[in-house]
Amino acid sequence: MIGAITAGLFNVPVPASVTVDYLVIAGGGGSGGEAGAGGGGGGYRTSVGTQGGGGSAASPLSLLLSTNYTVTVGAGGAGGASTGGGGGYIGGDGSNSIFSTITSTGGGGGSGYAFTGVSVNGNAGGSGGGGGNGGSGTTGLGGTASSPTQGYAGGTGYYVNPYGRASGGGGGAGSVGAPGTSQSGASGIGGNGGAGISSSITGSSVGRAGGGGGAGQNQQGTGTDGGGTNSAGTANTGGGGSDSYNFNGGLAGGSGVVILRYPSSNSITIGAGLTGSTTTVGANKVTTITAGTGNVSWV
Repeated sequence: MIGAITAGLFNVPVPASVTVDYLVIAGGGGSGGEAGAGGGGGGYRTSVGTQGGGGSAASPLSLLLSTNYTVTVGAGGAGGASTGGGGGYIGGDGSNSIFSTITSTGGGGGSGYAFTGVSVNGNAGGSGGGGGNGGSGTTGLGGTASSPTQGYAGGTGYYVNPYGRASGGGGGAGSVGAPGTSQSGASGIGGNGGAGISSSITGSSVGRAGGGGGAGQNQQGTGTDGGGTNSAGTANTGGGGSDSYNFNGGLAGGSGVVILRYPSSNSITIGAGLTGSTTTVGANKVTTITAGTGNVSWV
């Protein structure tokens, strides 16, 4: 009897599974209104290469076949509003991106110019938004990055009365946003956005999740790896938005992306509500999902 029970235990079938590498990037933060700071890059979590914030790559996921797993691609945050008179209008935070148990946090919105008594700190996020500055001479701190490790903080704002205002750059997945600085004592230079990270999960190296450049009275900060330079963040990179030195509204962050790599012997079903495509790269298939919320499954 004991032998029969033991044999039965060892005969329990093991559910079939597939090993999936992933790159999950959230939406980037919007830049602040009125000479605003750069938005932070969307959170960057991956099992291939470097993790956002300097962490080591995570392990791939082992997922059951014929089982639904949730995917959400986060939208970029809206640009901060403007009334033409100062108000600390912070850009919107990017939305989270999700794959199964992995959640990447949306990038933090960058701050804007503000009168006395209004916060000019950037928002926290996957990477933090840049800090702005105020008419009372106050300067804003860059927003901090989220845990678990997926990005860096935004840069601090700078102020020299009356025209030296310069906002910080948004943080990126690969480095902190630069602070606003001074040139010749009174001319502000916007901080550059933090660098993103390049990944070859699709077979080609592409930089994503960079922070947006901060606005400066004398010189605009620049963005890279999807982060804007006086422009919105690039779609499907999670780059932060970037505002010019003006009294207009800020610009939006770029939408995120979910990229999945798995053996070519397996096939994926992309459910309703998701927009995506699949290519073959060597011995693997790579599915890139660019928008929506829904389920995926494998056979």
